[in-house]
Amino acid sequence: MILSASEHLRVSEAVARAEAGTSGEIVTILADRSDGYTDVALAWAAAVALIALAALALSPSLYLYLVEWLLGGWVHAWAPGELFTVAAVTAALTFGATMLLQLLSGLRFFLIPGPIKAARVHERAMRAFRIGAEQRTRARTGVLIYLSMGEHRAEVLADAAIATKVEADVWCDALEAMLADVRKGDVAGGICTAVERIGALLAEHFPHNTTDTNELPDRLIEV
Repeated sequence: MILSASEHLRVSEAVARAEAGTSGEIVTILADRSDGYTDVALAWAAAVALIALAALALSPSLYLYLVEWLLGGWVHAWAPGELFTVAAVTAALTFGATMLLQLLSGLRFFLIPGPIKAARVHERAMRAFRIGAEQRTRARTGVLIYLSMGEHRAEVLADAAIATKVEADVWCDALEAMLADVRKGDVAGGICTAVERIGALLAEHFPHNTTDTNELPDRLIEV
């Protein structure tokens, strides 16, 4: 778990307080990361291997001198098959080394282009929204707050009734406030801040009524 039991309780209580003033429903999801990015890691490894092969083609003497040194320093007359073996080993070693280096999560996430991170987070948030909030309430008033720690990104998605009254840009202030707290290391506090701000916005457009029931869970969901 990313957060402790007490922090989970803190978020649940914030959701309950926010929903007390609105007929809207707020769902919170905290993800360690939104994707494994294996395809990106493979692309980087393949690119590095191709660069190594290009360097071999442009300056073969340097590589061959290194191999000769490893073999004891004897000058060697290289046959075409042996040259191909050197090229294959070079590509395999650079590919494997690059994949191993990307097992370091910090390096892997550094190498992932920002647009790809944003797209994967949005895709995962949309899947979570469809499962956990979209059309799960009678009045279509569910809102999902999705925070992905690995990518340092967050999304707010709203069901149909809310989307018709509240522009998507309105959620930006809540997201910025949340991320400001998260950057300081207070993840639970950041989520609570977003919940409070979104609850206030929902209360303006969808005030609480006596027939309202709690249709979605208040607890924080970690994935």
